[in-house]
Amino acid sequence: MPKDQTPQRTTHVRIGILCLILFLSVVAYADRSILSISGSAIKEEFGLSAIQLGLILSAFSWAYVIGQIPGGLLLDRFGAKKVYGVTLALWSVSTLAMGFVGEFSSGMTGALMLMFGLRFMLGLIEAPSFPANARVVIMWFPGAERGRASSLFSSAQYFAVAIFSPLSGWLVSRFGWEWPFFVLGGIGLVAVFVWAAWMREPRNHPGVSESELRHIVEGGALVDIDAAQTLKARPPVSKAMFRKLLTNRMLWCAYLGQYCIIALSYFFITWFPIYLVQARGMNIMEAGFATIAPALFGFLGGISGGYLSDKLIARGWSVSWARKTPYIVGMLMASSLVLAAIIPGNGGIIAIMSFAFFGKGIAAGAGTWTVISDTAPKEAVGLAGSIFNGIGNIAGFTTPLLFGIIVGLTGSYSIGLAFVAAHCVVAALLFLLVMGPIERVGEETDRPASYNNQEKEDGIKAM
Repeated sequence: MPKDQTPQRTTHVRIGILCLILFLSVVAYADRSILSISGSAIKEEFGLSAIQLGLILSAFSWAYVIGQIPGGLLLDRFGAKKVYGVTLALWSVSTLAMGFVGEFSSGMTGALMLMFGLRFMLGLIEAPSFPANARVVIMWFPGAERGRASSLFSSAQYFAVAIFSPLSGWLVSRFGWEWPFFVLGGIGLVAVFVWAAWMREPRNHPGVSESELRHIVEGGALVDIDAAQTLKARPPVSKAMFRKLLTNRMLWCAYLGQYCIIALSYFFITWFPIYLVQARGMNIMEAGFATIAPALFGFLGGISGGYLSDKLIARGWSVSWARKTPYIVGMLMASSLVLAAIIPGNGGIIAIMSFAFFGKGIAAGAGTWTVISDTAPKEAVGLAGSIFNGIGNIAGFTTPLLFGIIVGLTGSYSIGLAFVAAHCVVAALLFLLVMGPIERVGEETDRPASYNNQEKEDGIKAM
């Protein structure tokens, strides 16, 4: 701790750290979502079919899922600062390169292969980003603040859509489809230097006061998980740990809950703008602006879910029902998006999507990354987050692909909307009926005998 700091000086460096990972998460989500805005122009320029465009849209997620476990192992071995910094630089270069596809390919086949390859590379490199976010939250935030902190970086997708969808729509209409990739790639490269300059572990950060560090440590944050001596002394992850993470019922409900959340997210950032253009008759710029309201309501829902979850814990609720209740209610609200199939006006579509994504935001803010922060084994935080994110992001390629197949075979977006809405109901039932207590894996045997009784009492309160 620097000598000029005193116990009387109170700092809030953790808030700055949170803003930084929120910013990087926005960049990451924008990188993966801008293709949906440029998609119509790319399809027209290179003569791609709807199935070929769907293949390119899904390329990111194939690689993102494949890269999760290796990314988690890298995080547990080298820590968040190194892994995040290197991957941020590489994925920004990959995004920038997308804008040069027309210069380095001739004909439809060459463009298709190059775009698929670059999007695949982007997904592979971005894989550790959100597990790294969860690792930073576990390191910097006490348990009572973890819901709000996790809800903020989980809501990055809404910031990305609200900010970069209209910006990308304007760039495409004014300069061409390449420019959103140029702009996002450049922002990412600048962000590398910001990350390198500001990110530290709590004990080694020059701006942290003794009182803030004490607050973080006493609140249960794992402040030393990225310390050099901890990383060096950590043994390789065992088969037993893999088995524990892949056979735990509570974790599997969290994994599947994340899958359902991601299904909604990828519908929104892939097919929703295309739906507005092809089924609702909007132009590209109108579709870009039409995504702003649902994105903003999704963000507000995310913040509300994290705040409500932490508030319930402060009022004496168990962690289990404080996390589950907002998730269940939020996903049932999100299922209302199926009503878009029978609403005639574009204003009504935007209104119902805003309501649905407010509910989805509540669920994500309380019951996804927050649950992993509460439950990941201390010695495998990166791996647990990666398995969670990997299984969840299978929806990143199944949803765009299956939605495209449904529309292609039936000619109807209504059935596609019902397919997406069904995920919400299934997820709510899993959390309500199957999940059981939410607790850190490896500490189940340490809970007091009264725990299960308290769990039941809180369950009655939640009904």
